[in-house]
Amino acid sequence: MHHRDFSIHPNSGIANKGKFLALTEDGTTSPLGDKTGIDHLKELGVTHVHILPSYDYNSVDETQLPSNQYNWGYDPYNYNAPEGSYSTNPSDPSTRVAEMKEMVKSLHDAGIGVIMDVVYNHTAQNDDSNFSLTAPGYYYRHRNDGSYSDASGCGNETASERQQMRDYIVNSVKYWAEEYHIDGFRFDLMAIHDTTTMNEVAKTLKEVNPNIFVYGEGWTAGDSPLPVSQRALKDNVSAMPQIAVFSDDIRDAIKGHYTDASDRGFATGKPGLEETVKIGIVGATQHPQVDYSKGNNSKKAYALSPRQVVNYVSCHDDLTLTDKLAKSLPDDDEQARQRAAKLAQTIVFTSQGTPFMFAGEEVFRDKKGVHNSYKSPDSINAIDWNLKHENADLFNYYKELIKLRKTHPAFRMSTAEDVAKNLVFDKTDDKSNLISYSLKNNANGDSWKEIKVVFNGSNDPQYIKVPKADWLVVAEDGQLDAEGLGTSRGGRLMVAPRSALILAREK
Repeated sequence: MHHRDFSIHPNSGIANKGKFLALTEDGTTSPLGDKTGIDHLKELGVTHVHILPSYDYNSVDETQLPSNQYNWGYDPYNYNAPEGSYSTNPSDPSTRVAEMKEMVKSLHDAGIGVIMDVVYNHTAQNDDSNFSLTAPGYYYRHRNDGSYSDASGCGNETASERQQMRDYIVNSVKYWAEEYHIDGFRFDLMAIHDTTTMNEVAKTLKEVNPNIFVYGEGWTAGDSPLPVSQRALKDNVSAMPQIAVFSDDIRDAIKGHYTDASDRGFATGKPGLEETVKIGIVGATQHPQVDYSKGNNSKKAYALSPRQVVNYVSCHDDLTLTDKLAKSLPDDDEQARQRAAKLAQTIVFTSQGTPFMFAGEEVFRDKKGVHNSYKSPDSINAIDWNLKHENADLFNYYKELIKLRKTHPAFRMSTAEDVAKNLVFDKTDDKSNLISYSLKNNANGDSWKEIKVVFNGSNDPQYIKVPKADWLVVAEDGQLDAEGLGTSRGGRLMVAPRSALILAREK
C-alpha cells in the first residue's frame, strides 16, 4: 500500500489524509458506513502491511505540499529519515520521526507488522547525490567509458560489493529495525545487489528480531557489470537461505503476461499454463509431480523452502488486477471478472509460500487502466472507499480466504520435504485449465486430515472424482466460508466455471 492512496480519497473518513497518522485513526468509516483505514485492515485480517517507500525521497517538494504532488517514492534522497510529505509538519524534523513511529506502534497494537519498501539500488541524483558528494565515483558502478551503469533504469546503480556501500545498506536497515521497530524489508530490484550483501542484511536483521522478513524483486531493470553469478537474482535465491523473492511464475501464469494487457492466464481461460501454476503452488520447491521443463519463467526449482517465495497476482507496478481483467476479458461483465479475481486470489492464498496482495484489490480497486501510475494524480491512485459497499461480496470472499489460510497451517508448510510429502496432485487427464490436488496427513499439524483443492479456470463446468467420505465444503462456485458452506459425500463432483472447489475432512 501507498500512504496517500490508502487515505486521500474524500470518502475515506480519515482526518490525516495521505499522512503517517492516517493509520493511527480508529473508527473511520466511508459515507456508506463501511470501515476504512486501520479498522479496514483489521477486518480484512492481513498480518503485515508493505508500505511503499517512506524514507525521504526526492520528487515531492516538501515546501509545496498544497500543490498535491504525487510519487511512489522510488527516487531516494536521504535513506535514514522519514519522508516529510507524510508528516503534518515537514518543516519540523522531529514531527516526521514521531509520527512515523506512532504509525508503526498503531499497526503493532492492531496485531499488524510493518514492512518497509527500500531502494538502495540507485539514487535520484548522480553527481549531486549524497554518495557522490561524500566520495565521488566510489558508491556506484560504472561502464568502461566512465559513464554510470544503469541496471535500475533510473540513471545509475549502486555498488553493493564495495565495503562502504555494503556497510551502509546493512547499517541502514539495522537502524530502521532498531529505531522504528520495522518488521521486514522489501528490496526494490534486489538483483542489483550481490548475494553476499543480502546475506549480511538478513543475518544482521535476524539478530535484531528473528522474525524479520526480508524479500525482494529477484531481477534487474537492465544489465549490470556485476557478474550474474553474484547477483541476488531469483535463480540465485538458493544462495540466500533467509531471503525470499517474488514469484513472477505464478503471477503471469494466473492472469496473463504483465507486458501484454490483453493476454489471458490460467484463471481467465488460457490453456497450457497448468504446470507453471503448479510451480507456484509448491512454492518453487523440488516436487516429484511438477515438470519444471514446462515452466514459462523458470526451468528449475529455485527455492530451498517455500518460505523463500512470495506469491502474488499484482502489486503497485503494472495494471491492477481489476484493470488487467478489464483489458483481457473485455466482453465479460464485472460480475464475471470478479469470479476470475476470486479464483486468481484463491490460487495465491492457498499456495505454499507467502501470499501478497495489492491494497484495494479486495474492493475491486482500479487505476483507470494506467499501468505505471508512479506520479499520476490522486484521481488515478486513490482507493475509492465506496467500492467496499458496492463489492461487499468480493471483500467478504477475501476476508474468508485470509481467515482460511490463517486457521489452517497446511497452507503454510515451511520445508520443501513437507511439501513434497504432503501435497499430492491428482491426475486430471490433461484437461485444460484444471488443477486438482490434496494436502494430506494433517499437513503441518493441521486439524484437517485432508484438504482437496481444485481450480477450474475454463468457461465450462469440469468434473473430478473425489473419494467417498464426509467432506466439508469450504469453497464452491465463487463462494467461500472458512467454517464451511455445507457438506458433501464426494464421488463425481462438478467444479463450476472459473472457480475454486475446496473440500476438507477430519478423518
